[in-house]
Amino acid sequence: MSDRIKLADELHRKGYSCSQSVAVACADLVDVPKEVLFKATEGFGAGMGTMDGVCGALTGGLLIAGLTNSTGNLATPKSKGSTMKLSKAMLTNFREKCGAIICRELKGVDSGKMICSCPDCIKHGVEVVEENLAR
Repeated sequence: MSDRIKLADELHRKGYSCSQSVAVACADLVDVPKEVLFKATEGFGAGMGTMDGVCGALTGGLLIAGLTNSTGNLATPKSKGSTMKLSKAMLTNFREKCGAIICRELKGVDSGKMICSCPDCIKHGVEVVEENLAR
């Protein structure tokens, strides 16, 4: 188990959302203060706060992907395509590990059968970041 996965688990146990746990645990990959990552991902937890959206653990990782891959060039944005390709790869990887990407499906809200717990989604979210970004 990587240090980032251990940290993300500790943060979640401390009360961070799934999204905050992944983003803050992966802060070493970006030049953004942890407090900013914490604030920026707060609304992504619990499937965008509704359980109907994409899992927060994945969205936290995707935020890190954008911060890592984007050129940040406001005048001539040219990295959008490569960042979207990276996002697609991460989404596919996460789905393979967890069985779904939508929070309510992962938690079995409608089916009554949980397919991936929050701690496991967080673990897989960090793995996806490490496999796709932290080479």
